[in-house]
Amino acid sequence: TYNKAHSKIMTAGTNTMNTNEPSNNDLTTSSPSDVRAWLSKNHPKQFALLDSFEMELRLGRLSTSSTAVARDSSSSSLSHSAQYHAKDRRLVTGRTVELLRSLIGSTRWKNAAQLMMLLKGLGRELHSAGGFREPAIGNVVRRIMCAVRDEVNTAAADVVGGSDSGSGDDMEQIDELQESVPKRGGGGAAAAAAAGGRFSLASMLWAHPQHVNSSSTTSTGRRTIRSDSISSEGGGVTTAGGGGGGEQFPPAFYSHKPELRQGIMEAIQEIMSDLEDLHKNINEQAANHIHAGEVILTYARSKTVELFLKAAAAKKRKFQVVVCEGAPHFGGHSMAKSLAEAGIETTVIHDSATFAIMARVNKVILPAHAVLANGGLIAPSGSNMVALAAKQNSVPVVIVTGMFKLCPMYPHEGQDTLNDLVSPSSVVDYSMMSDSVISKVEFINPVHDYLTPNLINLYVTNIGTYQPSYVYRLLAEYYHSEDWESFE
Repeated sequence: TYNKAHSKIMTAGTNTMNTNEPSNNDLTTSSPSDVRAWLSKNHPKQFALLDSFEMELRLGRLSTSSTAVARDSSSSSLSHSAQYHAKDRRLVTGRTVELLRSLIGSTRWKNAAQLMMLLKGLGRELHSAGGFREPAIGNVVRRIMCAVRDEVNTAAADVVGGSDSGSGDDMEQIDELQESVPKRGGGGAAAAAAAGGRFSLASMLWAHPQHVNSSSTTSTGRRTIRSDSISSEGGGVTTAGGGGGGEQFPPAFYSHKPELRQGIMEAIQEIMSDLEDLHKNINEQAANHIHAGEVILTYARSKTVELFLKAAAAKKRKFQVVVCEGAPHFGGHSMAKSLAEAGIETTVIHDSATFAIMARVNKVILPAHAVLANGGLIAPSGSNMVALAAKQNSVPVVIVTGMFKLCPMYPHEGQDTLNDLVSPSSVVDYSMMSDSVISKVEFINPVHDYLTPNLINLYVTNIGTYQPSYVYRLLAEYYHSEDWESFE
């Protein structure tokens, strides 16, 4: 059944490509320059929207993260940025989703392959325009790319499920797969034989590609299922534009599916709904994590943490909040003022007093700039100090964040991962550099800190609460592994 269905998909994809040869108006690569040229020639209105969005992104007008605040060194602009930072980062994410909805809904792409190239090119373009400072932009593009793959795979699965579903060849194919399992000291195959020839977890484990015999045929001369699957990766992938430098996708991506556009638009609408209900879904969990009489410590200012604490206070929970001021930008001052106005007993402390007061704290609640693939966290600069003090005093650290900040990235660069260095003028005055001693000091002013997973106890998200060790499962649900490094 698998072989017949696979051949049917291959034939359908081949026929579609033969009848729909790429024309001059078709998008054939995911190069940002080619995507811009294609939009400029065929869709000038959508190209103007993209150009306007990129201009705002390059000028920093869309950045509501801590990077934007850190880049404003003067007191007047800092006050404006602090007010702008009070808005949450859903703004730039929502704008990105609206832009992608307009581009996908209004442009004339013909199949899933062209749509994937369009999305990949847009992701690279936005990343180079400043999206590397706002990882949520790339996350949204990856999520839509995953939705495209799901739609194509679902259609292909329907073809497989509807072709000869009741055939008697199924048991024969299972026998072939059992025969392809290598005998590793009597391990996997012997276990299957001991079970009366039936499958077991052990036999299925040794059926993985790296344990299968390299020969493509069995002792009887028949090709095995696993061998067919492996060989199809090389022979079943087609190059866009007829080969020669184009993007490679399976044949199913080149077949015309009229319902694909509607399915992708529904996926985009689902993303918009998640963003709109994000704070509501997070705040509903506040009473489960904040209890009466507790002392909560938080760092600097975060709209998500602020609303989370206010939601707990609205449920008649009496607790105290200790806010670290978050020098040198002192976002903790405005955070404390906002919480006090909501009737929450609030105390502001110097960042250097964090370790001294940690023994009196019941729980630490921190915001997130990005959640990494290993369960680690990118947070405002100074958060690592708070987390280390909490670890030393066995105080649980809870991260409050939306799932749109989940990034398929590993911290290979340590503290430099997704970090940005800004002018040290907010830390030291340039007039002091004339001093013979200070002039020899190297000042580094990072915007973010990287927190290792062992410093974090729990993530509170808009879809539930998870431990850092579960993040890899969430990545599989939100993004496809082939799209993780699409914009690097």
